[in-house]
Amino acid sequence: MKVGFIGLGNVGGKLSGSLLRNGMDLTVHDLDAEKVASFVARGAKSADSPAELMRVCDAVITCLPSPAASDAVVTQMLPEVGPGKIWMEMSTTDASEIQRLAKEVEARGGTAVECPVSGGCHRADTGNISIFCGAPRDTFERILPFLTVMGRRVLHTGDLGTASILKVMTNYLATANLLTLCEALVTMKAAGLDMATTYEAIKISSGTSFVHETESQLILSGSRDVNFTMDLVQKDIGLFQKIADDHNVPLEISPLMIEIMTDGQKRYGTRAQSDKIVERLEEATGLKVLADGFPMELIDDEPEEPGYEVVPPGR
Repeated sequence: MKVGFIGLGNVGGKLSGSLLRNGMDLTVHDLDAEKVASFVARGAKSADSPAELMRVCDAVITCLPSPAASDAVVTQMLPEVGPGKIWMEMSTTDASEIQRLAKEVEARGGTAVECPVSGGCHRADTGNISIFCGAPRDTFERILPFLTVMGRRVLHTGDLGTASILKVMTNYLATANLLTLCEALVTMKAAGLDMATTYEAIKISSGTSFVHETESQLILSGSRDVNFTMDLVQKDIGLFQKIADDHNVPLEISPLMIEIMTDGQKRYGTRAQSDKIVERLEEATGLKVLADGFPMELIDDEPEEPGYEVVPPGR
């Protein structure tokens, strides 16, 4: 199958890079001509528009920053959608929007799939990221060979829409963990604890997490550049709040998180790095949460491995 990829940003550029590195027949499109040229130099082909990409490819993957961007791109592709064509949405977006666009694709004989990723840009770069996939089972099995090239662990979540809901949930949890880690680190600093020791205490305890073992390192090194910006955080936690509102779940922590991130954007900029949020507490206390020996960027040191389907218990 010929695969097209639209969106060569922080995540998309790495996912599509895995396809290219593993010998897939890849055609790319992006508004940034330099990013396209970089892929062409490494053996990919390019298309001048989303419509052209859908015309020349069997499956087209989109990995874009917002539901509005996905809407605009899919709208351009629709005239070229027909029987046998597949649209694969890897953006983190609203489940209802995915379902709406899927109906447009399916009305023209095509197939729509959602497959958002989780695990950070450094794991997307090595093909070791996790992928959720919402699609009919037969469609999932058809595209599984692509998914296992881009990711290590692939979970079939059920019908279209389920993967987007679960992905928004995981990003909500990651953001909650980031904010509590900021409070923990600054409080330990105020209490006179060594920051490197604090990091290890969390890492080997019940308080550890994926976010701690990645983003805490960037906070302590002073880098504060996790390749994920506050506007994307706001989009994701806002989508989670919408899911709760739609189902009449009276959340208490979520609105506070949105308030904190809104304040962070006002202070540091709409597209400031998300882990820069620790600086709100640093400014309030006059402390700096830093330690020697931590990296300025995250690198996945696990070897790239063939991906596989994750099967839930009882299945």
